Amino acid sequence: MSLHPAVAAVRLAVRRTLTDLEPGDAVVVACSGGADSLALLAATVFEAERGSWQVIGATVDHGLQEGSAQHADRVVGQMRALGVAESVTARVRVEAPGLGPEAAAREARYDVLAQIAERFSARAVLLGHTLDDQAETVLLGLTRGSGGRALQGMRRAFEVYRRPLLDLTRADTETACLVQGIDVWADPHNGDDRFTRVRVRTKVLPMLEEELGPGVAATLARTADLLRADTAYLDAVAADALEKAREGDRLAVGALQQMPEAVRTRVLRLAAIESGALAAEVFHAHVLEVDRLVTDWHGQKWVDLPGHVRASRHQGHLSFGARPGEADRPPSVS
Repeated sequence: MSLHPAVAAVRLAVRRTLTDLEPGDAVVVACSGGADSLALLAATVFEAERGSWQVIGATVDHGLQEGSAQHADRVVGQMRALGVAESVTARVRVEAPGLGPEAAAREARYDVLAQIAERFSARAVLLGHTLDDQAETVLLGLTRGSGGRALQGMRRAFEVYRRPLLDLTRADTETACLVQGIDVWADPHNGDDRFTRVRVRTKVLPMLEEELGPGVAATLARTADLLRADTAYLDAVAADALEKAREGDRLAVGALQQMPEAVRTRVLRLAAIESGALAAEVFHAHVLEVDRLVTDWHGQKWVDLPGHVRASRHQGHLSFGARPGEADRPPSVS
């Protein structure tokens, strides 16, 4: 019996992603019970037999839906049936001041996956995001007006995390599960149009496909790939420029003013994040307000940023620090 193309495509994607693993290495697969993560897990278990790797299936219970604990137990059973060496379930508390529920859940999920990876000394944690997820991310970035950083979408790999399925569609993973007889879970949140991403998935992208023709999702994903290399280069330039602008724990305004805008704004964003600002919540509008302290300063007091960080200018220097309480606010600087 010939191998179905969808199953073959998922397996090949996993194989290409894990070429650096050695026999005996451990790899964690994050599994929600949906088609994307179950197709990914099944393919990883298959490829692990060739590579002699250990596959750890991990499911995270965010506790956001009724019956979430029972669902997590069900996913554990599925992971074991698919042949993982170990299965792990973790319940997290979704609390992150300043973040929306989706962003807070994501932060909590990555934190616990990192802990699981450390526990098993895993070389990689695989995430089941697909080309469709990438297209949705690019569209959401476009609506925020956050420039190339938002439009570059999700990275194929960062830290211990890897995304093998970014070139495959959601239809590919659903078909792979169907032909392998894998029962998938439909997350109710994925059909709840109170969430912006759901509306992009169910209304915006289908409308674009209908009006502009098929292939919009693939084009958006390709745009993300093209922008990522450019952004990585500019980020490296900005990191070097940041070090040159430092004077103690402050930045010299004169040095900042000499930088091209594309570099300077990246330097300011990086400095803010290093001081505790929330990377996922620092948008271009925030950075532009900080940039005005450098290029269009008329005695403005400060700029408050997500994460309780304040940027302020004083005597030719720009400082980033923890936002003081109302009673502790500094006087206006002229």
